[in-house]
This record gives sequence, structure tokens and C-alpha cells, in this order.
Amino acid sequence: MSHSTDQHLCLSDLLEEDLSSYEFFHSLPRDIQEKIKQADVSTFAEMQQTVAKIKQKNPG
Repeated sequence: MSHSTDQHLCLSDLLEEDLSSYEFFHSLPRDIQEKIKQADVSTFAEMQQTVAKIKQKNPG
């Protein structure tokens, strides 16, 4: 059984195996998606933290 806190090998694995991560990722603007790809997150929590940091640096 998979949980959102499970460590995945890479972003593509995370998006393929976790529906919440997939939906969250695809709801984001393309520029933020690209930054997440560069950060190579492997958990939903890491993805959320990365987005929060991006939005702190670039509010609006």
C-alpha cells in the first residue's frame, strides 16, 4: 500500500504513483512545474515545500 509520505525514486515515479501529487503538479503554472522538475522532488511534501519556497521568492 502506498502513502503520500513514501519516498519515490524520482519525480516521474511520484507523479505516476500518487494521484494527489499528479493533480497538484498539473494544477501549477508551467514555470513552477519546470522548477519542480529541476529540484527533482520525490515526495508530495517536498513538492509542496518547493512550491512554497518559489512563491515566497516570487510573490504574486
